[in-house]
Amino acid sequence: MGNELTLPRSELILGGQRSGKSARAERLAAQWLAASASNSAVLLATAQPHDEEMRQRIARHQADRAARVPGMRTVEEPLDIAGAITLHSTPHTLLVVDCLTLWLTNWLMPSATFSAAPDSQPNRSIANEYKAQAAMVFAAIANAKGPVVIVSNEIGLGVIPLGAQVRAYVDALGRLNQDTAQVCERVTLMAAGLPLTLKGAA
Repeated sequence: MGNELTLPRSELILGGQRSGKSARAERLAAQWLAASASNSAVLLATAQPHDEEMRQRIARHQADRAARVPGMRTVEEPLDIAGAITLHSTPHTLLVVDCLTLWLTNWLMPSATFSAAPDSQPNRSIANEYKAQAAMVFAAIANAKGPVVIVSNEIGLGVIPLGAQVRAYVDALGRLNQDTAQVCERVTLMAAGLPLTLKGAA
């Protein structure tokens, strides 16, 4: 009983690399599935296999997830997270979005425009479209019919990065995490596999 987690209507799970973010989300999904035969869980995966290392990493994650939470279905959605939440959310379906960090990368640093100048018009257009998409994501979380778990990285604790585009990305992710935290009932920071509740009941 002591290992069970409570499940709020929505939770944002933050942390660095290998901090235990996805493991916590998977535990919540596993408990949700075990609670009732009518419950289902869907992972909304945002990663895109742009290179061989990323393809191998995605395949590893898929295999590990299938072993840990065999009942959770995966839907690949790199861009339209708001639409995916709206489409798949039901009172008996838990959604896990993993992760907001890569979703933001897909919008602000797509591979085709990654080397474009930071002040170029295409980048401004992409940024404006991203802002509209982010607003739709917040609305989708708030209006979801069932529980939603959002995973995102906390990358603003280190030194200020070199390069204007990377600094802009770090700022954008910080704002995205803050805005997502506002709409979620619970916010949890993971470090070394241990949770620290920042908002809501643990």
